[in-house]
Amino acid sequence: MAETLKKRHSIPRIELANITKQYPGCLANDNVSLTLMPGEIHALLGENGAGKSTLVKTIYGVVSPDSGDIIWDGKAVSIKSPSKARELGIGMVFQHFSLFETLTVSQNIELCLTPLQLTKIGNLASSITALSEKYGLNVDPDSYVHSLSIGERQRVEIMRCLVQSVKLLILDEPTSVLTPQEVSGLFQVLRTLAQEGCSILFISHKLHEVTEVCQQATILRAGKVIDTCEPAKETPASIAKMMVGELAEQDAGYSKKEGLHTVFSMTSLNLATKHPFGTSLKDISFELKAGEILGIAGVAGNGQDELMAIISGEDERNTGAALALEKQSIGQLSAAQRRKLGMAYVPEERLGRGAVPDMSLTENTLLTHSQGFIKSGIVQWKPLTDYAKKLIAQYKVKCHGEFSEAKSLSGGNLQKFIMGREIGQNPKVLVCAHPTWGVDVGAALAIHQALLRLRDQGAAILLVSEDIDELFLLADRMAAVCDGHLSPVVKTLDTSIDEIGQWMAGTFIHSPSHHSEETTA
Repeated sequence: MAETLKKRHSIPRIELANITKQYPGCLANDNVSLTLMPGEIHALLGENGAGKSTLVKTIYGVVSPDSGDIIWDGKAVSIKSPSKARELGIGMVFQHFSLFETLTVSQNIELCLTPLQLTKIGNLASSITALSEKYGLNVDPDSYVHSLSIGERQRVEIMRCLVQSVKLLILDEPTSVLTPQEVSGLFQVLRTLAQEGCSILFISHKLHEVTEVCQQATILRAGKVIDTCEPAKETPASIAKMMVGELAEQDAGYSKKEGLHTVFSMTSLNLATKHPFGTSLKDISFELKAGEILGIAGVAGNGQDELMAIISGEDERNTGAALALEKQSIGQLSAAQRRKLGMAYVPEERLGRGAVPDMSLTENTLLTHSQGFIKSGIVQWKPLTDYAKKLIAQYKVKCHGEFSEAKSLSGGNLQKFIMGREIGQNPKVLVCAHPTWGVDVGAALAIHQALLRLRDQGAAILLVSEDIDELFLLADRMAAVCDGHLSPVVKTLDTSIDEIGQWMAGTFIHSPSHHSEETTA
């Protein structure tokens, strides 16, 4: 029996042999080969545009390769659709969850099951409860999705795979929206699944997590496999070097700064959400000072979107004197009027809010730089085009030139362009949401350094991020938002990841010492 088990586990769970996928103007996968054993947690790494997404979509049946073979449990297979992938035992949790908020957990999971699978499972709610207890997922089958935190929703996505007896679980940036405590819980679930023989393909830009939880790693660059390694024997710096092909400059422990005078303030803001599943803001007060970065941590869906919208002016409701820029009330001003006073804004959503998809980079530059490139109602195209070219060169934006449409850029390159466009206005206040979400190590470093240069020039920066490591790296002071409440604001050097993680979970809300701004501010 032991010999049979050993033999079975010597057969790879999945083998990719010379997978090639060509898109117009882009060779996304170039003869990619990869082997994943049963019970193995395997990292798939690479910069934005390296070919990771195309490869996992091929495994999951979303994309058909032009050539190459997929061997599943020793047999050649053709995976033409996600339903075929699930039938084999392949599950995938995408970076953007695909859940219906108005349905229960059980109803959402039922949607992806065939009648035959439902018959085999029997009582679905009981099965969800049993699996939840077995893996410590704490998933209630009767809860409505809109009532769940982001971490809980991710567990629902994982549960959707578990009820189908998953043999290969693909996770795309699974920790980007979790508190540190939730990340620890997720890793425990992954290790338990691996011990039972489930293979896990783990995509992440957080290289310290890769060294912690993965046994093997495959690194892609420009669509090709350029290296493999055992992450436990490497460091984040050495893996980054493999990814970018040269000695990668790494984020270091940047010095912290004391803010100067107050540039922007919010005072006792209470604001009901406009969205049926949104979060109302509750008595929020804080000050933002010149020459500092104030970081706000929080799990998505706790009021960050509402906070960003009311500060930037996207939410056009009049908040009166609750908002002030340079001691001037701006609660009644439009987004354009706030920009004229020195406010710049990098929204979370790049395409659609940060940039118009079908417009060129030059035209997208004009959207927020109209003051400098319009004279007597006429667009000055030559200087505008030259400036767009300057941004592309300065921030090393990979594109086909200043006339490239925004939608043609990878997420990381578009983000660098938007950051450069906003920083180029030399704002007094920069409001920045999730600046490096889904961005590779090289682009993240460039964005971090641009933010620090702007801070050192005297700008006040409000940085909202779900990446707690990033906040500790960049922020001079920090706070957390939970259920529309803002925690105390503290100096970064005076707090810890554990404390901020607890605040992200709301421990400060009912604390007798809860207040919205540090007393020394």
